[in-house]
Amino acid sequence: MWHGARLGWRVGLLAARLQQVPRLEVVSRQTSRATQGVAAAVAVVVGVAVVDPCQAAAGPPIPVIPPLTAAQILTFEAECPNMHRMPQTAQLQALMTVIRDINTDYKGFIFFADRVIRLLVEEGLEQMPHYNKRVLTPTGVYHDGLDWKLPYKDHLCGVSIVRAGESMEAGLRHVLPGVKVGKILIQRDEETALPKLYYSKLPPDVANRTILLLDPMLATGGSAIAAIDVLVKAGVAPEKIIFINLVSCPEGIRAMHTAYPEVRIVTAALDAYLNEKRYIMPGLGDFGDRYFGTTYN
Repeated sequence: MWHGARLGWRVGLLAARLQQVPRLEVVSRQTSRATQGVAAAVAVVVGVAVVDPCQAAAGPPIPVIPPLTAAQILTFEAECPNMHRMPQTAQLQALMTVIRDINTDYKGFIFFADRVIRLLVEEGLEQMPHYNKRVLTPTGVYHDGLDWKLPYKDHLCGVSIVRAGESMEAGLRHVLPGVKVGKILIQRDEETALPKLYYSKLPPDVANRTILLLDPMLATGGSAIAAIDVLVKAGVAPEKIIFINLVSCPEGIRAMHTAYPEVRIVTAALDAYLNEKRYIMPGLGDFGDRYFGTTYN
């Protein structure tokens, strides 16, 4: 009897342990996921590409490109003081997230990109000289404010780098109705891999104007530098050129600063780096294709 009772007790204990196995597996999986999350967070802190653990089981791992740290950006701004990055408000970051998203359709991309472009143009105008001005308000009192020192129709000019830069012309004209706009077409020579000028059309008095140079992406800086070469040859002083773009990277800004340190750069986003294919990472793809619908339906 005693042996039978002892055997029954052991069987019961074994059954209880077997019932606990699924829970142990669940706990193990949860612990594994938590560990992966900690590892990803640590990788972001040290500034390396990490893999999203939620996507690892669904297919090939998709890297997550961490942004530049505040310290890295401050160091870079000291290195290239001609760069001005727009204040990174929550609203701007939300707009940029939409146009970075591969799932944003053609119409949505245009709508949200245009909103960023208008903000960029306004930010570019911050680089213009202003003067103190007193006005009388409808309430019968004076207000001391500011006005633009250079009336834009007489002193400003937009120049787009064809083709992607043309996407920014509408936003420019929304902010500055009636502004003159020139065009420069530059493409890479397949034999030399260097930028080559194919076409330029500028206002006759371009040398007397401050130029808002338009191109949404600043990658290697080759096309932008070639466009500035054209403007300088037309008599425009480099310090009167403001280059406006949505997404830039350290490599392109360094190249522009080396070639033309007087040219001011206004950008909405400073991304991490160029990859081996010379794509800005994380970037947003080919801006011109997405804006003009030559890639997405």
